Amino acid sequence: MDPFVIKLIGFAAATCTTMAYAPQAIKVWKTRSTGDISLGMFLVMVLGLALWLVYGLLSGDAPLVAANAITMVLAGGILYMKLKYG
Repeated sequence: MDPFVIKLIGFAAATCTTMAYAPQAIKVWKTRSTGDISLGMFLVMVLGLALWLVYGLLSGDAPLVAANAITMVLAGGILYMKLKYG
């Protein structure tokens, strides 16, 4: 398969999985309500995203780096608000 098409598929997947966090981040930002969000899940998720980001940087995988950097900001923001607003 053409490497360009493979990268496009990677960026499409990255866009989908990254944007999945946007509605939750927006809702938490607006309502400041995090009662139904699992602290443990977001702690493990942000750690996993950080590790995927390092892996992507070390392997030179642009879609992996982009997806995990942006998702880490969104999930990290939710985690921050969970810690702040409980």
